[in-house]
Amino acid sequence: MCTQPRDRSPVTGWGTPFEDFFDSTVTVMNMARGGRSTRTFISEGRWQNVVDSLEEDDYVLIQFGHNDEAKEPQYRERYTPVPDYKLNLIKFIAETRARKAIPVLITPVTRMVFDSLGNIQETHKEYSAAVRELGKLYNTPVIDLDARSRGLLQEFGPVWSKVLYMQLDTLQHPHYPLGRRDNTHFNEYGARRMAELVLAEIRKLNLELAERITQKAAP
Repeated sequence: MCTQPRDRSPVTGWGTPFEDFFDSTVTVMNMARGGRSTRTFISEGRWQNVVDSLEEDDYVLIQFGHNDEAKEPQYRERYTPVPDYKLNLIKFIAETRARKAIPVLITPVTRMVFDSLGNIQETHKEYSAAVRELGKLYNTPVIDLDARSRGLLQEFGPVWSKVLYMQLDTLQHPHYPLGRRDNTHFNEYGARRMAELVLAEIRKLNLELAERITQKAAP
């Protein structure tokens, strides 16, 4: 979701093209940062920065999960078990509402993992389920980007889905002379397609924000 540094291009978070689909009445503040879980976003003071910036009727789009679920030893500082993940999301909802702003939960976007038969696999099962559960319990809008993005990848199939992700051959891009095989991060095109899925769900939820989406956005 975050805006990536230039030296990582063409890696692109979906929050970057998302900004371009609104009229002049909307200011998008992308405060996401790569590599953060709900836990580290709080511990580094980044969530407090969000809260301090809020004004009445602001929308807060909340998406975590990729880094919370990372159990590998090198990621132990960011790993957040599902119960703690849920508590952190509840904190985000409550503190957003305390400032009379509007929280919107978003499930983590899918990774590109297909089985041998070409079926897209669910890669965030527990964490996406937690988001949907909290949406119901706390009457909070949920954009199920996990499900929507898996639907898009299934439509593309295991070969053409690669055009969405950071799949680079050797010497194809100066930032990655050895190439890259990344099934998590998007290129510019993939980020835009994910942003369009989010915009479509904002319209489906009938959020007031939908009235400010420009016509150039996907239906």
